Amino acid sequence: MTKFAFIFPGQGSQFIGMGKDLADTFSAAKAVFQEVDDALGQDLSGLMWSGSDQDLKLTANTQPALMAVSVAAMRALEQAHGIGADKAAFVAGHSLGEYSALASAGAISVADCARILRIRGNAMQAAVPAGQGAMAALLGASPEQAAALCAIGAKEGACEIANDNAPGQIVISGGKEAIELACANAKELGIKKAVPLPVSAPFHCSLMQPAADAMSEALASIEVQAPSSPLVANVTAVAGSDAPAIRQQLVDQVTGQVRWTESVKYMAAEGVGLTIEAGAGKVLSVMNRRTVRELEGMTMGTPDEIEAVAAKLNG
Repeated sequence: MTKFAFIFPGQGSQFIGMGKDLADTFSAAKAVFQEVDDALGQDLSGLMWSGSDQDLKLTANTQPALMAVSVAAMRALEQAHGIGADKAAFVAGHSLGEYSALASAGAISVADCARILRIRGNAMQAAVPAGQGAMAALLGASPEQAAALCAIGAKEGACEIANDNAPGQIVISGGKEAIELACANAKELGIKKAVPLPVSAPFHCSLMQPAADAMSEALASIEVQAPSSPLVANVTAVAGSDAPAIRQQLVDQVTGQVRWTESVKYMAAEGVGLTIEAGAGKVLSVMNRRTVRELEGMTMGTPDEIEAVAAKLNG
């Protein structure tokens, strides 16, 4: 059978109604949403299924909500077909998706994960006063062009590569004036387009250090075990299973770059021919095909998709 990896989406994949059909169809999925609601002391599942888009978009809600859907999909696959994260060559997640990967692979409990992501969401929101940070997507930029552009922007403050998502799709993050200066100079460096992103904070850059400090403290208070499959970490783009190292990587990830392009290339080089995106949407699957053309991608966010994944893996 083709080697496969379970991958988990990050912020931006959320939508009202996500995961409801999983909860209605699989008792194991329903239990995950209940566990998250109990851990947070909040009817988060109610907000996810019938609340306002505005409330779901709040970082403190988005992060545990997306994790809940991802883990619910994984538990549903395991309940119905006996396929868990331990059957994969690797697990990997984009930014907050790394937590979903670790919860799915048994490294962190779902309840701890929900509470930690609530802290993470609040800390990232609070790290930089509203309106003082910004992010922008660089379309058609190489890593070298992005680095050169960040050097220009850095004359006005922090300006760093936040995400290397796929060839030609790099996101930069930093102070508002620095990002504006970078965007104004993008064309001169041969970058096709610089698009300001509608985000509430400058994620994955050095301005997030207060949030990293908060996560260091929060992560020290919970148990982290070796995952059932090796985690390809955002900040290293290589696989590992050492629990203390993973704990530190989760702290480093707050201010560090999400090296997604490298992570996908690493998994493909290790023989992975199929990625299964567990949770909401298909953002990662689309990006991955741009990185490794022959990499097959499947999504797993609905009961029908779970059946299709099981048929593929058991075929």
